[in-house]
Amino acid sequence: MTAQFPASASFRPDIEGLRALAVAGVIAFHFGLTALPGGFTGVDIFFVISGYLITRHLVNEIGETGRL
Repeated sequence: MTAQFPASASFRPDIEGLRALAVAGVIAFHFGLTALPGGFTGVDIFFVISGYLITRHLVNEIGETGRL
């Protein structure tokens, strides 16, 4: 059984917000702001978001065509 995501849900404002927070953390880290230690974790967040989006695309593709 495969789960399909509706095509209308292609834009995810929650994902965009998470990306914005990740960007802010990385920028703050590069500017040396000590109030936000661990800003480098924004890079990890980008990897997690990328994995989610790629997996979501693959699940939709398999659901629509039965193959990759």
